Amino acid sequence: MWKSLVAAVAFLAVGGSAFAASATNKDAETRTLVVTEGGGKTELALAAGETAEFCPSGCFVTMPNGDLEALTGSETIEISGGVARIK
Repeated sequence: MWKSLVAAVAFLAVGGSAFAASATNKDAETRTLVVTEGGGKTELALAAGETAEFCPSGCFVTMPNGDLEALTGSETIEISGGVARIK
């Protein structure tokens, strides 16, 4: 029973993050994305060289330059020179 429970939890944890958007900060300074998901806003501060996964089921993201983008949850964002690009 425990093996089945542990396997199910591991599957959900891996499966949930497989469809999340990710952001990588290639700049030398911290950059912030504002993520709007389910009516709530969260600031996602990325230190230099940091990568984070977020937005598993769609969201809106305000980029460092103020642009607003809609994400489905499978995109990769790269921040370089203060500009974010969706790949």
